[in-house]
Amino acid sequence: MNILLVEDEKKIADFICAGFREQGFVVEHSGNGNDGFAKASQGHYDVIVLDIMLPGRDGLSILKGLRKAGNITPVLLLTARNELDDRIEGLNLGADDYLAKPFFVEELVARCHALARRGSGERQNILAVGDWRLDRITREFTWREQSVELTGREFNLLEYLMRSPGRVLTRTQILEHVWGYDFDPNTNVVDVCIQRIRKKIGVTADNESPIECVRGVGYRFRKAAP
Repeated sequence: MNILLVEDEKKIADFICAGFREQGFVVEHSGNGNDGFAKASQGHYDVIVLDIMLPGRDGLSILKGLRKAGNITPVLLLTARNELDDRIEGLNLGADDYLAKPFFVEELVARCHALARRGSGERQNILAVGDWRLDRITREFTWREQSVELTGREFNLLEYLMRSPGRVLTRTQILEHVWGYDFDPNTNVVDVCIQRIRKKIGVTADNESPIECVRGVGYRFRKAAP
């Protein structure tokens, strides 16, 4: 599951991100409202977890802008216990759920699962590009109907690439989304993981790996041939 968290309090954000990643989620974090709105508008997420009080654009403004633009991604609002009016306004603006602080991260995870099931349905939980098929619920990957065994890290990396076939993702983006923290920019951890995946998942009809290296930039999952 791919989550966008828009939360400016670092301790809370770190706590939430750690909890999500323990559950195998891919999480992207934004610490201010302007950046959060840009990411929410341009990215593809299963759920957006949105704090109301933010520097820059506030959470309710972000929500209103997303719904006005036709973005139907499920949104869960994080609120303070005394913000009843904000919760009501948020629900009226199109929020799908809310959770009052403080909360247990396990409840947040469960609510995100419920929103993703409600908003996406089974079809959208299947990523298919050519002969490659990834089931984000059962966490199963198949190639030409043959199951391929992947580690959790390999699965998350492959899911991240397959969500946007043809889009080049930098090593830094991959590190942030899949590993969840910054590495030495000279590390080869992404390249090593990519090589392991390539050995497992087969090749295209042209005998090429579906994961393409773009020299000096990063990697992308090839689009399926028309």
